[in-house]
Amino acid sequence: MDGDLSSSWYEKFIRGMNPPRVVIDNSCCPNATVIKVDSANKYGILLEVVQVLIDLNLIIKKAYISSDGGWFMDVFNVTDPEGKKIERQKQLDDIKDYIREGFSFVPSQSRSVDFAPSSLDHTSIELTGTDRPGLLSEVSAVLTDLKCNVVNAEVWTHNARTAAVMQVTDEETGSAITDPQRLSKIKQLLCNVLKGNDRHRRAKTAVSMGITHKERRLHQLMFDDRDYEKSDDDHEAEHCRPKVSVVNWFDKDYSVVTVRCKDRPKLLFDTVCTLTDMQYVVFHGSVNAEGPEAFQEYYIRHIDGSPANSEAERQRVVQCLEAAIERRVSEGVKLELSTGDRMGLLSDVTRIFREHGLMVTRAEVSTRDGKAVNTFYVRDAAGNTLDLKTLDDIRSEIGQTVLQVKGNSDDLKSPQESSTRFLLSGLFKSRSLYNLGLIRSYT
Repeated sequence: MDGDLSSSWYEKFIRGMNPPRVVIDNSCCPNATVIKVDSANKYGILLEVVQVLIDLNLIIKKAYISSDGGWFMDVFNVTDPEGKKIERQKQLDDIKDYIREGFSFVPSQSRSVDFAPSSLDHTSIELTGTDRPGLLSEVSAVLTDLKCNVVNAEVWTHNARTAAVMQVTDEETGSAITDPQRLSKIKQLLCNVLKGNDRHRRAKTAVSMGITHKERRLHQLMFDDRDYEKSDDDHEAEHCRPKVSVVNWFDKDYSVVTVRCKDRPKLLFDTVCTLTDMQYVVFHGSVNAEGPEAFQEYYIRHIDGSPANSEAERQRVVQCLEAAIERRVSEGVKLELSTGDRMGLLSDVTRIFREHGLMVTRAEVSTRDGKAVNTFYVRDAAGNTLDLKTLDDIRSEIGQTVLQVKGNSDDLKSPQESSTRFLLSGLFKSRSLYNLGLIRSYT
């Protein structure tokens, strides 16, 4: 314990003597804003900087990483989501301030990501379990029945597993739920829902009062749940997978990681997050995402100073990075919902999805100034291509102006292409499982 306190004090002292320097240059690159960060090195520093950049909704087009020794020197070429430079002075100042603020925390090598003070605005609920059709609907219905209002949430599914971080408030007070007995009941009922009829299924629930970074936490939850292990029904074509390789550079005692895949926002965050969770340190690296394909190269060692020595360890790094990239690749049709927030909204919307035979593969739920702004990625629960008639029926039930279809029309088929409608649709519509009391039986 004394050693940990001494180490923390020393790190604070070093940072106090060498405060981080953030320089932003809009003149040296014709198509991106260049951000240079120099600071005393510490464990997890790369992830902290990248996390700040993606939270500011910046797109990282290039990056050069160097943290060998006691100093951290990184360069990031960034744009806004439209591919333009960052020109507004206030936004430039915010970038500097947020990066500097991120350096004020002492990093932890534990699993916790709760660096912020406790919040009484909401209660955070974390869930992991086996994915299945209708699961989000069942979870939302239980929370509504327990008088919990979902104000923010993010749900990921990958490799037959699901993870969610949900922020809820009490229906009456609008604040966090703090009663220990009530929290225990919430955990128990949600765990029962995650297990369903199979009591041998792995399922975990947790609640906290702290503020967590949802995406950071989702990576940790899915990593801990070992979603990187391939399931028996995983038949994804090899050409669709990201190309990841790990080889050792014996002369320098590095493992060299290379990643090639289709570019998308937050890709760098996802890979750096996973390497950090695996307790690897990136000493040098380069990233190029200026075209449709992204290339990343990292020179890494474990925190104990060794490279990935065995073939099994190198293969595990490959599998974990593949999983990290695939988690955010959303299957299905993108639906955006925008309407006034109310108690039970998420439960009602996901129930309608389930009644029409749809499965939610990813969801982002947020409320701002009394308005719900939600994004869902859905696909047919039976694996068929969605038809426009089904989506039209759903939009008619929820509201044509409330729910909009976004994304690629290739994921849809016209009614003429459908030989038959989803045969169980009428049966599902007759009455929901929740109204029949099947979810209540979990108690």
